[in-house]
Amino acid sequence: MSENPNSSPEPDTLERLVADSPSIEVISSAWMLLMSAAAEKLGLTGADGDATTAFDPRESPHFDLDEARRLITALAGLTTASVEYLGPHAGPYRDGLKSLQLAFREYSSYPDEPGHGPGEKYTGPVYS
Repeated sequence: MSENPNSSPEPDTLERLVADSPSIEVISSAWMLLMSAAAEKLGLTGADGDATTAFDPRESPHFDLDEARRLITALAGLTTASVEYLGPHAGPYRDGLKSLQLAFREYSSYPDEPGHGPGEKYTGPVYS
């Protein structure tokens, strides 16, 4: 039986992958999933999934600030809670999160004040 590379792993395979992975890999995978989903909801990826600046992100069919706020807040919580395990990689994780927080503020019709944006209760105020 050949496995379809485009299909999701079977539940027992996924459990084995997670069980056999170091915690930092599981945290990093969860972080990347949240970051990618937030970028998608902010319209920061093109129709083919590649990052692009050739169009107004608010015109993306996936643009949804409410969903982006939830994802960014979850990402901020994960980043803040995991910083001691991320070690030297904590800086780039924080930078990626800050980029999403600033994009959220830029694309909002009524931007939150610094300290009140998505995830800022975990990260503190974000300034450009």
